[in-house]
Amino acid sequence: MRVAYVLFVILCVFCNTTYLYCQVAESTYDTADRPVARAIPVKKGPVIDGEVMDDEIWKEITPFGNLYQVQPNFGNPASEKTEIRIAYTDEIFYLSVICYDAQPDKLVVSDPRRDANLDNTDAFIFILDTYKDGQNGFVFGTNSLGIEYDAQVDNEGQGNRNVNRQQSGTIGGFNLNWDASYTVKAQVKEYGWSAEFAIPLRTIRFQAGKDWGINFRRNIRKTNEIVYWAPMPIGFTLYRLSLAGTLTGLELRSPGNLKIIPYVLGRLDKDYTSSEPKNEFTPEIGGDIKYSITPSLTLDLTYNTDFAQVEVDDQQVNLDRFNLFFPEKRPFFLENAGLFTVGSPGEVDLFFSRRIGIGDDGNIVPIIGGARVSGKLNRTNVGLLTMFTDDVEQEGIEKNNFTVARVNYEFKGRTALGAIFVNRSGLESSDDYNRTYSIDGKFGLGKKARLSGFYSQTSGSYDTINEHAFKLQADYNWDNWEMRAAYTEVGQGFNPEVGFLLRSAFRKPEGLVLYHLRPKNENSKILELRPHVSYRGYWDFDGFQETGFLHIDNHWAFKSGTEIHTGINLTTEGLLEPFEIYEGVIVEPGTYKHAEGQLVFFTNGSKPVSVNIRSVFGGSFGGTRYLNTADMQFRAGEKFNANLSYQYNKFELPGGDFTANVFQTRLTYAFKSNILIQGLVQNNTVNKLWAFNFRFSWLQRANTGLFVVYNHNLENNDPLNNSIIVKYTRMFDLVK
Repeated sequence: MRVAYVLFVILCVFCNTTYLYCQVAESTYDTADRPVARAIPVKKGPVIDGEVMDDEIWKEITPFGNLYQVQPNFGNPASEKTEIRIAYTDEIFYLSVICYDAQPDKLVVSDPRRDANLDNTDAFIFILDTYKDGQNGFVFGTNSLGIEYDAQVDNEGQGNRNVNRQQSGTIGGFNLNWDASYTVKAQVKEYGWSAEFAIPLRTIRFQAGKDWGINFRRNIRKTNEIVYWAPMPIGFTLYRLSLAGTLTGLELRSPGNLKIIPYVLGRLDKDYTSSEPKNEFTPEIGGDIKYSITPSLTLDLTYNTDFAQVEVDDQQVNLDRFNLFFPEKRPFFLENAGLFTVGSPGEVDLFFSRRIGIGDDGNIVPIIGGARVSGKLNRTNVGLLTMFTDDVEQEGIEKNNFTVARVNYEFKGRTALGAIFVNRSGLESSDDYNRTYSIDGKFGLGKKARLSGFYSQTSGSYDTINEHAFKLQADYNWDNWEMRAAYTEVGQGFNPEVGFLLRSAFRKPEGLVLYHLRPKNENSKILELRPHVSYRGYWDFDGFQETGFLHIDNHWAFKSGTEIHTGINLTTEGLLEPFEIYEGVIVEPGTYKHAEGQLVFFTNGSKPVSVNIRSVFGGSFGGTRYLNTADMQFRAGEKFNANLSYQYNKFELPGGDFTANVFQTRLTYAFKSNILIQGLVQNNTVNKLWAFNFRFSWLQRANTGLFVVYNHNLENNDPLNNSIIVKYTRMFDLVK
């Protein structure tokens, strides 16, 4: 506790002296003056090979591209010139970019995989708001290797997200798992590098007769620059579509869209826990159909849906009394996932797609098939999903139908009103059902603030009371400030069986105040300081506090890419009943108040070797705990990437001492950007489990192709199960 208070004193002194001796940089641009660009219609498109300067079609189009820094020197013009050109035919949207660079031999490239994180590379990324609603968009990007990077954005990107590929998951706001069928090529020349995109109009959704919102971001890694075409205030990203520029000159019609994506699969499984372990071979066929009803409304059909190519879940250890959250990774459910996201992501999810096709114990439940209609009708977002799952007799799981209906009308000014209905019905009994109803909305207060919330009820084949949940939230984000206040309540009987609850029956106030402090001196080694305070507390309905968490912190971000976070946490944990935190270690009822120190350190992720270290030390449940997480990333050129992480948890409690550790290694070797081998090795000391997952991928259009997957699991050093899976899937475009 003494160490934690020392850290707190250092934090306060540092923040005060910073205010006294540092001038603070201006934080916003004139957001009323947004740039405008024009798309040029052409009869014939350019050759997509990454060569822009010598292409006759691009020579006829006047470039634009005045980009401005958001870091390191806010508001300054980009240190390198960028030229952007846009053209289109009746069927394809074309974009070219020339990224001038005085040192092209020092361009930073790392991971050549599709949808690899571009943050720490020299890259060019743009977003298309094809509805011009200031809320939703499609993201495309590449680097000097010409990798394909694409994603969907809804609600201006607000929501929890993970920046890795589909194997990692997402919770609304930003969906990296949307895979478009398009072409991008890049070249490196003496002047820098250039790239060309050819995006079929049937790949994206749009509303005919409207201008589009658009913005561009470029990363210049040798100077750690992030620059935008439509300049962003500090604390904002490319996804803030209400501040994007405008693309005019579009005269588009519906190109039509009908794609069939079949797959064939063979798998060989062996379960060592059975009385007579033996190899079992299972062949499967299935597939999806995608049809554009209108340019902005799509029908997806799926039969015998399979996700064998998806990476296994990350191992976790549960060291409290509440549910673990494992994000959705399966591509079919992640496409347009943000449309169906209602609630408080990761805490009160009214619809959680992992309830479909995955049992409570993580076992696979076969998906017979289903359908989804999603998109936009004028200013109304609509979504309808229905899925049928088979029974699993040995697990006592019966056949079910899952149906989700969603509607959300977007007004001007970042304001919307919506509703959702979620239903699970057992197909073998009329009394087996669960339903969730909810209304939700947001009200924009200019560009700076917003009110949002939801109210929900559940009903089912059970007798209970207080089947309600709601949340009210106010956000302010402007002039370097980020502030949030919210209140969440979940009734004792609230039971969304097709949703996710981190914990049940609680009342929770929370708040955050954060300030982005940028030194005005351009020679300062400090990029930004982020002093902040946050709080969240949980009470039951009898007024007993179950959890309190006061976090006081400061982030020291340097222009070199290094960051240090120093802070303290003041915690409260209240127990009415004993619980087993670890095998044989019991925590007795009572209220436990503690303080803990926190230190985070990570280096520039664009370097060949980078590290991320997090250490938490202090009191816990009447004793002490030490949490240390170390993560190291290594890359050898653009071919080989490795990530090693180790989480060490040590508890010294009145009921006993124990350690709980997780080790994880991810390896990737790319022969080409579409041919790669990936490995994931995990060890969980709590479950005494070793898990091995290896995948070979030969990718084709929109993340289809050949996948070979091997899984092997050990428990207590004895074989648990293994499987070999070979899957081939291909996209047939029936509208040319």
